[in-house]
Amino acid sequence: DPLLPNSPYAASKASADFFARSYYKTHGLDIRITRCSNNYGPYQFPEKIIPFFVTNLIDGLKIPVYGNGANVRDWLHVDDHCRGIHAVLMHGRAGEIYNIGGGTELTNVELTRKILNLMGKNESSIEYVTDRLGHDIRYSVDITKISNELGYKPTVDWYQGLADTVDWYQRNE
Repeated sequence: DPLLPNSPYAASKASADFFARSYYKTHGLDIRITRCSNNYGPYQFPEKIIPFFVTNLIDGLKIPVYGNGANVRDWLHVDDHCRGIHAVLMHGRAGEIYNIGGGTELTNVELTRKILNLMGKNESSIEYVTDRLGHDIRYSVDITKISNELGYKPTVDWYQGLADTVDWYQRNE
């Protein structure tokens, strides 16, 4: 699909891709672009959804779910993301764009329920809030190209990766 950013944040990311690609086309620089789906795993900045929800629940706070929670995201463990970037660095073609995804699409409310379950909490901890402006309904990437050309595939089991991530934040709040 063509890049059609819905927010200034998304537009800034798309423009960076265009600038990088232009240096390949104009100056022949060995540029390889990767685009990923939503990352999760240890050490993630606590403003991101999974560590934010876990730390809120640890502190006895509600967790805010945008709109009705129907927004869909594909989840990519940071270790799989690093494997994908390494594959592109070592074997990708200059000037090409590679999508790196995790292969697990969930609505935000499905993700929320899994976190609640892992932490022994129930849905009374959810607070539905007004959706963000320009919030994508679905964000997922097609990994066919990187899989076919470079042999990439996600290897971290999503549920185990989530459980390990929740555990890490509980131990390292």
